[in-house]
Amino acid sequence: MNSDKLKLYGTLTIGVVAFILEFLFNLPFYSQLIISILGLILALIMFVDMIKVLKTGDFGVDLLAITAIVATIVLGQYWAGWVILLMLTGGDTLEEYAANKAKSELKSLLDNAPSFAHKITSSGIRDIDIDDVEIGDILLIRPKEQVPVDGAVIDGQSEVDESSLTGEAMPVEIGIGSKVMSGSINGETPFKMEAKKIAADSEYQAIVKLVKESESNPAHFVRLADRYAVPFTIIAYVIAGIAWYLSKDPVRIAQVLVVASPCPLILAAPIAFVSGMSRTSRNGIIVKSGTTLEKISSAKTIAFDKTGTITRGKLVIDEAIIKPEYDKDTVLKYAASLEENSSHIMAKTIVNYAVDRKLKLEPVTKIKEYTAQGIVGFVEGHYVKVGQGKFVTDEDVDTVKGSGVYVSIDGKYAGVFSLLDQIRPESASTIQKLKAFGIKNILLITGDKKETTEMVASEVGIDQIYPESLPNDKVKIIKNLDTHPTIMVGDGVNDAPALALADAGIAMGYQGANAASESADAVILQDDFGKVADVVKISRDTLKVAKEAVLIGIFICIVLMIIAGFGLIPTIIGALLQEVVDTVTILYALRARSDRL
Repeated sequence: MNSDKLKLYGTLTIGVVAFILEFLFNLPFYSQLIISILGLILALIMFVDMIKVLKTGDFGVDLLAITAIVATIVLGQYWAGWVILLMLTGGDTLEEYAANKAKSELKSLLDNAPSFAHKITSSGIRDIDIDDVEIGDILLIRPKEQVPVDGAVIDGQSEVDESSLTGEAMPVEIGIGSKVMSGSINGETPFKMEAKKIAADSEYQAIVKLVKESESNPAHFVRLADRYAVPFTIIAYVIAGIAWYLSKDPVRIAQVLVVASPCPLILAAPIAFVSGMSRTSRNGIIVKSGTTLEKISSAKTIAFDKTGTITRGKLVIDEAIIKPEYDKDTVLKYAASLEENSSHIMAKTIVNYAVDRKLKLEPVTKIKEYTAQGIVGFVEGHYVKVGQGKFVTDEDVDTVKGSGVYVSIDGKYAGVFSLLDQIRPESASTIQKLKAFGIKNILLITGDKKETTEMVASEVGIDQIYPESLPNDKVKIIKNLDTHPTIMVGDGVNDAPALALADAGIAMGYQGANAASESADAVILQDDFGKVADVVKISRDTLKVAKEAVLIGIFICIVLMIIAGFGLIPTIIGALLQEVVDTVTILYALRARSDRL
């Protein structure tokens, strides 16, 4: 049980015991004593916490609450003091629930980290712990295994999947001299590499470190209730002081401060934010704290990863350029018949495209696949080659804007299929909505090439781009932004550090829990980029309701303070009237649940 719940249950228990002592056993002294002890203990705890907060330069509502508690207890109005304690501890418990980040210890990221390496020695190959790898060690990377540390290829050629690092779905061809990053996944062919960094300095471990550092240094943010704390506290003290001065009765201080108890400030905003979080949940978005809604609502900058966010993260055939002497369906059928025998991600795209066009794939003989180059074989008696342009033919080939899968038939160049990551149909309209919300500073930060990034940015309406950005680059970009609060939207392990560092991180987590979801403050559970605009709108609606609820509560409290200043509201009645104020502000704050705002 956390400390806030303990305080609430303790306050309730003491209240029940005090009620029994006073009204069943006629022992008001002991009833007053235990309530007073409880009140002074909690006031002392709040005072210590307040001093800590003041050292950071902030000023919250605690001072007014402490004064109200002490005044009621010192002046013998202990039941009024208990009611205040009940409201304060209940508000703290609710706020703790609303603000709970609910973040795990990045279990997904850590579980997937490389843990061992195959070290090649003069006596053979032996497995060693990743932390025992030294610079200069020769390592064997087997098919489908993770690269344990950063290094360079010294023998063999293959393809590696760097999507967990760069976010890009396209495999990267490697050969002798190529650099490889830890955390990338090898393809079908083994290769040897020389370790260039130890595990602690390698790319994947750097991501883990960046996330932890980002989470341990959250951005400074002033909560809604605290913004109104100073003027509200000053008004309460002024009214209480004037009432005491004019009446010469110190009880007037307690009477004023009881109705000035900052429960509306403490309750209204958290309840509005919990209601807003409930609304986001209904709309397929999990927001982990009320503070996140505050930050998103006032965001000045939003940055996006590309793959899996602006785009679907799935390759599609963008265009097919076929030589006039060939039939497109025939070329596609031959290419797909060959590619059906390959596990390459681009091969699957070709096969799916042919199946969608209802083409019948033919048997293939004498198949041979060349790693990182292509595949060859005989289809219906024709010698077909599919793969890189320079692999399939010596002829001049067509240039495409995406990644090209080239085809030759019987030694003659037949055509090329261009593969692109598909832009989500809702991306452009979502960007326009965000601009309409007043977020003018919109960035696209991706590990993809500049040409592809420019094309995507132009199509969806983003002006600022940062291509070829690794995780540490993304962190630097987010860290150096001048306009805050900032939002980062991403979907992969490579986005996790930036998501954690941004004022508010939003993860496209519909594909399942991953490091991005763990590091983010909000997670979109549906395959719909438009939800980014939805969470911004809901956040703005929620903050509007929260502000209105707080201001309504403050207005009613000021009216009651003025009345209490004339001695017309006894302390216990004032404490009960606070319940009415609380009820009004709570009911208004619950409006944030509605989708009709």
